[in-house]
Amino acid sequence: MTRAASGAGRAIYIGGSAYRRKAYGSNHPLAIPRVSLATRLIETYGAMTAEEFVQARKAADFELSWFHTPEYVSVFKRCEATGGVTQAVRQRHQLGTLENPYFEQFFTIPATATGASIQAAEWVLAGKLAFNPAGGMHHARQDRAQGFCYFNDVVLGILRLRQAGLRVLYLDIDAHHGDGVEQAFLNDSDVFTLSLHMDTRYAYPFSGGQLEDVPDIAHASLNVPLPKATTDAEYRMLFDAAWHPVLERFRPDAVVLQAGTDMIFADPLGKLQLTTQGFLSIVQTVVDTAPRHDSGVPRLLVTGGGGYHPLVLARAWTGVWGILSGRDLPELLPEEGAEALREVGWDADEEEPWYERLFVARTDAPGPVSIRPEVIDLAARIAQHPFLRK
Repeated sequence: MTRAASGAGRAIYIGGSAYRRKAYGSNHPLAIPRVSLATRLIETYGAMTAEEFVQARKAADFELSWFHTPEYVSVFKRCEATGGVTQAVRQRHQLGTLENPYFEQFFTIPATATGASIQAAEWVLAGKLAFNPAGGMHHARQDRAQGFCYFNDVVLGILRLRQAGLRVLYLDIDAHHGDGVEQAFLNDSDVFTLSLHMDTRYAYPFSGGQLEDVPDIAHASLNVPLPKATTDAEYRMLFDAAWHPVLERFRPDAVVLQAGTDMIFADPLGKLQLTTQGFLSIVQTVVDTAPRHDSGVPRLLVTGGGGYHPLVLARAWTGVWGILSGRDLPELLPEEGAEALREVGWDADEEEPWYERLFVARTDAPGPVSIRPEVIDLAARIAQHPFLRK
């Protein structure tokens, strides 16, 4: 039985039937159930009311053009209408590649995920906090797809908040550097981007994202490159070294959190060692410390992001929704929820000792608590970041 806290009713979950459609073809890391599976698991807990669920809408062309070039929007739309991508478009816009493949509803599905982040921003402006699990496509550029990302919904959600005059702190906890968002706001001193991610010396996008990368222009940013096998305890040390000082110095009106789950140890594209509960503890801290509406509700927009293990992702985003909506979800999965996870047929790690726990509980076995010297050194270097020393 799900127990609802006093905060129940404060959050909006933006989803839709479009996410039940198979996307990214058949041989791609994102050709797995994600939003649909997370939504189903949440429903097995009885943890969402009809009033909390909002149907995602497709972003209008003019909204997409707040950031993306009109040419890119037009060409992308035409690819879906004609049923394919030409070689010229593939080379110019990186659409229809192995990384960013063509699939049915090629334009419609990412445009809908993007519209949902704009909707989420509007719900935040209306006094709620909002979760768009289909969002978080943080690599896309103005005129090209990149890193599985076609439209940069995060940028557009932030821009909607900026249109209302809000000063925005963007926190990216995806395992990969939020480079597209960082680049988009290089000339806006009222947006701060903070990204904790796998060091780009060993992980995508293989450049940028270093602590020393401090733009000598209006934009303020802080990048924390994580060493391989970063644990809960190590991540917490680095997060606390960055988050609280940035929050105090930047003083945002709103926070946008990109909550990709590929930082969790079982993710096939991640090289970190966080547990689900370690991931959720970071989300809880953000909720507890984000700026507030007059009602006391956090002024917070949350998106999904990376996450290539469907069972881990569904458990983690169910936990995110529990935190955002003010619900105390039982640790043990409902029988129907465990069945939904088993129906996926995911067997890539069935020989692992932790595999069966994926169908039993929302959390994982505890990780190590020791902290390596290089992590302690990185935390000390964060404190010397120019923005934090102003």
